[in-house]
Amino acid sequence: MTHSTTSMLYINPTMLLAAALCLAPAPAVWADDKPSEARLVKHQITGLFCPEREQDFKALCSQKLARFKLVSVDYANAEATFDYDPAKEFPGANPAQVIERFDNELKNASRHTFGAKPLRTTPKEKLKLVEFEIVGLDCKACSLAVYEIIYRLKGVEQATASFKAGNATALIDPEQTDRAAIELVLKERGVKLKPAD
Repeated sequence: MTHSTTSMLYINPTMLLAAALCLAPAPAVWADDKPSEARLVKHQITGLFCPEREQDFKALCSQKLARFKLVSVDYANAEATFDYDPAKEFPGANPAQVIERFDNELKNASRHTFGAKPLRTTPKEKLKLVEFEIVGLDCKACSLAVYEIIYRLKGVEQATASFKAGNATALIDPEQTDRAAIELVLKERGVKLKPAD
C-alpha cells in the first residue's frame, strides 16, 4: 500500500471566527459622543416664548425625552436639533407624521407647554417683526397665555412674550397678517395693550 504525502491543513473554527472579526469593518463609533450628521433632525419648537424657557426645554428633554437626544437649541429661531432616527422612533411615518408624532411626545411630556411644528419655509428677510407693549404681563403663566394667543394665529411664524420686558413680539408674514389683526385678537381675548406713544 502506498501512502501519499498529501498534507491536510486543519483550521480551527474558533481561530477562523476571530480572524473574520478582525477583518470586519468596525461599527460606527462617535468620537466624543458626537452625533452622526445623518441622524440630526431639526424641529421648530413652540413654547420657547422667553429666554428662561430654553432651560426649561433642556431639562424636559434630558428628564422625560432622553431617547431624543437634544444636540442644540436655537432660541432666536425657536428651533432645536436632535439626534434620533425617525424611522426607528416612528416606524412607517412620513415626514409630516414624524413632526406630528414628535409634537405629541413633546406635548405629553410638558403638559402641552412645548410642541413641535414644521420648520419655517418663508425666508426670514421676508418676515416682519412687530412688538406689543402689554399691561399686566407679570408672570410666566401670563406670558405663556399671551404667547399662545399670538403664535396660533395664521401668518405668525414665531412669537415671544416676556413678563420681564412687559412685551410680546410676533414674526409675521405680511402677506397673511398684520399688526392690527393681531391687536384685535389680543383685545378680544382680554389682553390690555399699552397705547402707542
